[in-house]
Amino acid sequence: MRKIVQCVPNFSEGRRKHVVDAIVAEIASVRETLVLDVEMDADHNRCVVTFIGSPLAVEEAALKAVGKAAELIDLRHHKGEHPRMGATDVVPFVPISGVTMAECVEIARRVGEKIAQAYHIPVYLYESAATRQDREDLAQVRRGEFEGIRDEIETNPDRRPDFGEARVHASAGATAVGARMPLVAFNVNLATADIAVAKKIAKAVRGKSGGLRYAKALGFEIRERGITQVSMNLVNYAKTPIHRAFELVRLEAERFGVSVIGSEIVGLVPQQALVDSADYFLRLENFTPAQVLESRLQEKMAQAEATSTGGWPAFVDAVFESTPTPGGGSVAALAGSLSAALAGMVAQLTLSSKKYRDAAAEMEDVRTRARGHMEVLKSKVTEDAQAFDRVIKAMKMPRLSDDEKARRHQAVQEAFREAAEVPLATLRECGKIVSLIDAVATRGNQASLSDAGMASLMCMACAEGAAMNVLINLSSIEDAGWRTTMRERVSTDLEEVIAGLTPILSRVKSTLLAQNSQ
Repeated sequence: MRKIVQCVPNFSEGRRKHVVDAIVAEIASVRETLVLDVEMDADHNRCVVTFIGSPLAVEEAALKAVGKAAELIDLRHHKGEHPRMGATDVVPFVPISGVTMAECVEIARRVGEKIAQAYHIPVYLYESAATRQDREDLAQVRRGEFEGIRDEIETNPDRRPDFGEARVHASAGATAVGARMPLVAFNVNLATADIAVAKKIAKAVRGKSGGLRYAKALGFEIRERGITQVSMNLVNYAKTPIHRAFELVRLEAERFGVSVIGSEIVGLVPQQALVDSADYFLRLENFTPAQVLESRLQEKMAQAEATSTGGWPAFVDAVFESTPTPGGGSVAALAGSLSAALAGMVAQLTLSSKKYRDAAAEMEDVRTRARGHMEVLKSKVTEDAQAFDRVIKAMKMPRLSDDEKARRHQAVQEAFREAAEVPLATLRECGKIVSLIDAVATRGNQASLSDAGMASLMCMACAEGAAMNVLINLSSIEDAGWRTTMRERVSTDLEEVIAGLTPILSRVKSTLLAQNSQ
């Protein structure tokens, strides 16, 4: 299952679109991220951005967005209805697919530490990432807002941040970074301008005042419309569903002779939350989520993907078929990409362990470089198959006339050259992984030593397999000088990889054997 993390940063800007656009552009510039939604609210002077991606990509995008917000937003000149403590107010990470809450907690803590180091913004951890029970509640963390935190952070030990100096950033304030389950931001609008009424209803609704256990609620004025609003965050929509929050607000409003004139969802909402509300209000009998068209469609598409040409199980089946591609060159590239992936995995497991703090900088570098090599080698899986497909296509060209024979001959020679160059590139890319494997095997988390060993074996398989695929294609090249040059390159590159991997493998094996003889 692909790992997907959602990030929903809130920025203290809801009126200047060019500022929000610049922040969103920073997020979108990171590969493997996808911006799903951007919500700007002028009254609250706040923007909520929702994006998803792989864990590493989401980390990088969140950091870039925080940096851009610090550059463009000055809290000393910010006014809005919504409480705020920073230019980037909150940065929550949410597990979506193939990711645990514990992993999101680790992401939150890494990002929080980096924000403090890179931008000199104090960071407070909240929700599941909190290191103190009194900071699990975001409202408690943000108490006093920017100005209050600014005045207390240096003198009150309870306001000292989890990361960074006990001093707010002059213009960017402080930031809360956390991990949580999917949240529903749900607002109910009231037909009254009396803010006291909205605040009383919000108090009756929110969990800490005796209301709904998983609801956080505040009362706000919407001055330009002459109304008020009960603004809620439902932190567990399964246990405090939307319809229950709506009904409680409606019932409390009736006590004051006030009617509900509408409601809104800010940002994205899980489909199940809407299905549950529809089931409640429509009083459906014998209804199941499987009856939702989109749910059934997603299920069938997931089943189809597992057997499509794009899935790895199907790739293995395709290799088994009696066709030349995908063949050994593609499999070699796949082995190389897995080698890089394992090196990156061990680096991340090292980073998540306090025992290896001294190796953090090196492992951060390994992780970044491993991802880059992994992506290059993944592309070689397809490139190798495409290159040899061009050989087959060239060999099928007509050769009845002398001109046709000449064109075919030239096309075949060019195709075989490319078919040799692609696995050579695979071999050379594979060679760049050796130093990373050495780093994780020597200074990485020793609980994952076998993974480092497997990375060595996969790298060796990639190198040997790629070399063989170069050589077999060279045999069809007529240019003797070109063949000689390519053979020398293959020999040199392969020797370097084997020389680098052999001691690593030997060291891993001897260490594991020694551990088992004790």
